[in-house]
Amino acid sequence: MEQEQIISLNNVTISHEEGVVLRHVNFTMQKGEFVYLIGRSGAGKTSMLRTLYADSPLEEGSGVVCGFNLAGLKRRQIPMLRRRLGIVFQNFQLLTDRNVYDNLAFVLRSIGWKKKQLIDDRIMEVLTAVGVADKATFQTNRLSEGERQRVGIARALVNTPDLILADEPTGNLDPITSSEIMSLLTDINRSSGVSMLISTHDFMMIDKFPARVICCEDGTLVDPQMDS
Repeated sequence: MEQEQIISLNNVTISHEEGVVLRHVNFTMQKGEFVYLIGRSGAGKTSMLRTLYADSPLEEGSGVVCGFNLAGLKRRQIPMLRRRLGIVFQNFQLLTDRNVYDNLAFVLRSIGWKKKQLIDDRIMEVLTAVGVADKATFQTNRLSEGERQRVGIARALVNTPDLILADEPTGNLDPITSSEIMSLLTDINRSSGVSMLISTHDFMMIDKFPARVICCEDGTLVDPQMDS
């Protein structure tokens, strides 16, 4: 039985504010897969992720993410696509004016959850899964950077996504904390089957937690597995 594709890009052009950064991008990712996206700074990793979650429009080519056609995506469809996604940022992007619980509750209420008990149960479930259930009432600025990233991962998981896109999730962390975060992400992938595309330049983590690797290089996307 053929595996379901969670991402499919065909001859895609990806741009950022200063112009085209990647051309002739061809990439498929299967449901449940764990993939690293590598490349030097400025090579197009973040731009590619932004295109996948429809923060930047698809310039040329065809692309499908979680069943949504990026080329024909209407503005009103973007929130529906993002309900299928979880996004983890290098700088966490937590709401600093509210506590950990309220950061996650904000996500659930924004997608239509109303019953407090269901919201409470889901938030505690994901905070427990990432190891910070005891921090639910803490303001985010009281947390260590590792704890903030765990909360960021919990926020990405809280809406039960099909795909997590993580942009340098260990970029601001020390090596020990980085290893803990990567271990957490790989465990979540194995236990829940959620697909993960992880942008990183941390080759030590790739060696420690091996998986498929694709590379932004020379203005396009290279898949060493396809080229070998």
